Amino acid sequence: MKRAQERTFPVRIPFVERLGLTLDSAADGRARLQIDLEEAHLNAWEVAHGGVVMTMLDVAMAFAARSRLPEGMAVATIEMKTSFLRPAEGRLHAEGRLVHKTTTLAFCEAGLHDDTGELCATATGTFKILRALPVRGRLATQTPSTPQP
Repeated sequence: MKRAQERTFPVRIPFVERLGLTLDSAADGRARLQIDLEEAHLNAWEVAHGGVVMTMLDVAMAFAARSRLPEGMAVATIEMKTSFLRPAEGRLHAEGRLVHKTTTLAFCEAGLHDDTGELCATATGTFKILRALPVRGRLATQTPSTPQP
């Protein structure tokens, strides 16, 4: 069975697929996603690993920015600052917001809450707006998700 992520994210992101993130919404400069933590997402303290938390915040901000871009445009993270406020457990929700956009940059912020509504982490990020990404002598473009029945 295909994960819900593959039906909801507009582009294929293998790392996000592997984590099991689900995109709830992305429109009007805002995005919301969630995850049900599993053992593989935990650190030695048996709470969400910081890498999972930072990925959720990064993806929420990126899709908030993308929601205000023309078709065919994307973003790449160029800077991100994260503050961990408390351990994150259970079902986690990240909400991203586009704060300001120029022709080439998007400035965003995000918060991550646990299933009791507690704020566990916050982030700000700067994203480069681009059509393709230059990598090793070629221009990489994003692969759209395959629609699932």
